Amino acid sequence: MRYIAVVCGALFIFACGAGAQVASGSPVQSESPTTNLVAAELGAPLALAPVARAATAAPVADPAASAAAAQQGQGVFAVFPEYRFEAYAGYTYFRFYAVPNVTENMNGLNFSLAYFLRDWVAADGEFVSTFGSQSGVSSKFVLGLGGVRFRWTGPRGLELWAHGLVGGSHLTPQTAYGSQDAFGFEAGGGVDLIPPHRRLGFRLQADMVGTRYFGTYQYSPKVSAGVVYKF
Repeated sequence: MRYIAVVCGALFIFACGAGAQVASGSPVQSESPTTNLVAAELGAPLALAPVARAATAAPVADPAASAAAAQQGQGVFAVFPEYRFEAYAGYTYFRFYAVPNVTENMNGLNFSLAYFLRDWVAADGEFVSTFGSQSGVSSKFVLGLGGVRFRWTGPRGLELWAHGLVGGSHLTPQTAYGSQDAFGFEAGGGVDLIPPHRRLGFRLQADMVGTRYFGTYQYSPKVSAGVVYKF
């Protein structure tokens, strides 16, 4: 009887030790795939929420407003006024060869107006009034002409041009050699310096003036310097 009690006690102690080992040493079972999938699905909105809010907060560009702004910018920086008229006023020196061995130095003013039909060609008009002295008597030479002008526009506001004009002239005082009025013509050219996109500039020109007084032709040089204005 005592033997049986000892055996039962040993079996009870062994069973208790085995149960304690299983409770303390067995690995903890990981979460099932289903549990992980549910957790991922529940956590996905939390991870994607900041991105969604950032995308929603970004401003959307208006195509019409962008096109209008681009067009306005082009209008401000790409358009410059085009001037077709040029007016000139300046000092003139005129050396008049009246007859062989008789010359006269004259000083005065030179005025001109040109209208450009194209960028390179214009209708040109000129008026010249000079004063001098001949044989101790005051004299005056007036010239009015019309014609055509051609120009070439270079860099840095530089313009080179040439013109040819015809018209009439008037010379005083009255002499015994003939009429005070005569046919006149002029050919020459010059250079203008006008800063880009500006109205006011400077001009230097030289011409040969032809007239017919006293039954003979006169070929007299003329130079002028002054200011030119575009409008």
